[in-house]
Amino acid sequence: MATSPLTVPPKTGHKTLLYSELVTDLEGLRADIAVLGMPFGSPYTPQAFSNDQTRAPQAIREVTDRMVRAPEHYDFDIDGPLLQGRTDIRFVDCGDVMPDIHVPGEHFRRCETAVRHILRGGGLPIVLGGDHAITNPVLRGYEELGKEITLVHVDAHLDWRDDVNGVRDGLSSPIRRASELPYVGKIIQIGLRAQGSGRPADYEAAKAYGTELVSAYELHDIGMDAVLARIPDGGNYYLSIDADGMDPTIMPAVDGPAPGGVTFLQARKLIHGLVRKGRVVGMDIVEIQPAKDTPTRLTCVTAGRLIVNLIGSTIRAGYFDRT
Repeated sequence: MATSPLTVPPKTGHKTLLYSELVTDLEGLRADIAVLGMPFGSPYTPQAFSNDQTRAPQAIREVTDRMVRAPEHYDFDIDGPLLQGRTDIRFVDCGDVMPDIHVPGEHFRRCETAVRHILRGGGLPIVLGGDHAITNPVLRGYEELGKEITLVHVDAHLDWRDDVNGVRDGLSSPIRRASELPYVGKIIQIGLRAQGSGRPADYEAAKAYGTELVSAYELHDIGMDAVLARIPDGGNYYLSIDADGMDPTIMPAVDGPAPGGVTFLQARKLIHGLVRKGRVVGMDIVEIQPAKDTPTRLTCVTAGRLIVNLIGSTIRAGYFDRT
């Protein structure tokens, strides 16, 4: 007579995000949706190199079973299971881009190359930071896309500094660096509030570029539908979400929490709205500090649920239909 086992495997310890397939050889990769971890940015001081945000990609993966209990279960956010019952969708996790301490900046070049491989193979990159500096090398990987990109940025902060301590690719500069790329067109920044590293001159530089600046207060007054109406239809959208752009009641584990941020419902509407407007070509989520995310892990769970909404809505919109 068979007996029940005395123990069961742990529920956590996920090696990949949302039960995806682990693939670390990116040469010739063919995939529909590809997760990429980018833990390390471009620090302003030696002490800042290994900060708590470097642990975020794995912390997000580790709450996979809190985001989605089972990928085949029905999900009300996306009107179906995670991959919408599609057995032909290849969903992969490419692991993390790690730095070479002997070659400063090499991890930025490797990240750019990794994104190029994902895009060449038809994949939609979903990048887990790390601090906001990681958006710089990710966007540089889009050069071969051959299409103008509209950058949609959710953040409490402006991120238009030209440099800090001589570092031009740091976490305070990603939107200014993006504005310098010839294939980045319209930029819309949503959720701005309180005070960050931006100075009046940086604000004026953003305005001179033509950036659409939507404070959190304006967003709450007019609603996300009105903000979406300001974004051109039929575009190619890259969505960068800084966790501190969200309201700290749902994403508390950040370095600079400020009341009044973007709600989950607003962010979800933004994702689904962009998917329907044109084509979302990539997304990153940055600036999570896992040490502050106890005991609920709510920040990481919220990040995962935003990713779930992107995956489900893009599949439902026919992004990966075979022709």
